[in-house]
Amino acid sequence: MRNPLQNAAPGTTSKSPGDAPGSSEGTPGSAGHAAGSAGHAAASLAELVTYRTVSRRTEGSLRAEVPAEAGVETGQFEAFIAALPRLYPAVHAALELERVNGHALLYRWPGSALAEDHEAAQRASVLMAHYDVVPAADPGQWTQPPFSGHNDGTFLWGRGTLDDKGQLVAILEAAESLLRAGYRPAHDLYFSFGNNEETAGNSAAAAAKLLAGRGVKPWLVLDEGGAVAGGAFPGVSRPAAVVGVAEKGILDVELLTRDPGGHASTPPRMGATARLARAITRIERSPFPQSLPEVTAEMLRRFGPHMAPLLRAVFANVALLRAPITWLFGRLGSETNAMTRTTVAITTLEGSSGANVLAATAKANANIRVAVGETVEGTVAHLRKIIRDPKVELRIVEGNDPSPVSPSSGAQWELLADCIGQVFPEAIITPYIMMGGTDSRRFTGICGAVYRFAPFFMDVGARGSIHAVDEKISLETLDQGVRFYETLMRKL
Repeated sequence: MRNPLQNAAPGTTSKSPGDAPGSSEGTPGSAGHAAGSAGHAAASLAELVTYRTVSRRTEGSLRAEVPAEAGVETGQFEAFIAALPRLYPAVHAALELERVNGHALLYRWPGSALAEDHEAAQRASVLMAHYDVVPAADPGQWTQPPFSGHNDGTFLWGRGTLDDKGQLVAILEAAESLLRAGYRPAHDLYFSFGNNEETAGNSAAAAAKLLAGRGVKPWLVLDEGGAVAGGAFPGVSRPAAVVGVAEKGILDVELLTRDPGGHASTPPRMGATARLARAITRIERSPFPQSLPEVTAEMLRRFGPHMAPLLRAVFANVALLRAPITWLFGRLGSETNAMTRTTVAITTLEGSSGANVLAATAKANANIRVAVGETVEGTVAHLRKIIRDPKVELRIVEGNDPSPVSPSSGAQWELLADCIGQVFPEAIITPYIMMGGTDSRRFTGICGAVYRFAPFFMDVGARGSIHAVDEKISLETLDQGVRFYETLMRKL
């Protein structure tokens, strides 16, 4: 069969009408299906991990005018794309496909509902993932090479297995299985697979703009984000299925100081580096104000019944004890502290180029995660107050405000909760605010129900391997992810 992607230019569409082959080795959810699905999903993911689809950050990469291909090996992205029709022939026979912004992929699975049915037209959904990955530093420290896709019978190893090629494979695996069983969704279903989530996200923005231009207002958008987490919260022994209903804003601010420079043997008082160091110290000593967002309060209420009696009583009365709980969160650790405030991390420093040369300019980058309810503008203004030095220049490199908050009740939430409960019956299902960013923030302008959840079990070690050494996914949880998407697709 011809690869429908080979000649598809950005903005063009490849179509193969008609139903996919109707034969199937067992129906979704059967033992035969589960075994076959797990084997095929693992083999597919193992191959896709070998393509080095690495995104590299360039200044201004969040802006739409920066090319999506900046700093990447485009041949690896093309090879990844070319492999998909071979791995998932039924999907590529039945779904429409177009490339967006170079290497992002947008699939449309036409629904069976009549086009003139207005309600059906408003029930399109979007399932998201991205296939770009961060670099794998120090590959010699990995137990298995980071782009090997090694399968040891329990885990599949490699960069992107959890973030986020595993989710892409689970979506396509579920669709392939359902197509072979003769299934067709009642409403249009889109798969939006990004190619630069780790750096720019402008491909996702282009996909959302494309759908908006066609009058598509999704009923539901689901992207990566939360997971079924073990050891997610102190005192909670059961796994928690944390579903992101919002995400913090992301802001990079450059701090710049200037000085005449000169020879290091005659240093002035408060030169460029000293002034910059004082500004950084003031930022460290003056964290942003605390608050307990309602989403976090709701998360505590849901955890409460599963905790020890004392904490159960505390979290059952969050409204009355909001102030002391907020104070406590700020001191329990870095993760709980980040739930209660805008955070600032100084990530890069630059000074003189010579050991005996005074710096004429000194720079630092402040990576800021803007709390829900705050804005980029207000955050920069507060940062100026903390620094208290007009000679420290602040320049916004790039940034975006926090996302709107999606509801943690209603039809879309209940649908997700039902599907999660079927695949992960032991999990406590709760909303939460994501500390990081996802491509899904680009879709909040066209959909009021945007959620962030990866249907994989991740313990503390697994979560810690994302963007780090020895990233891997268990074969069992990869199969759980496939079953989750099969369940969800049948209900959409």
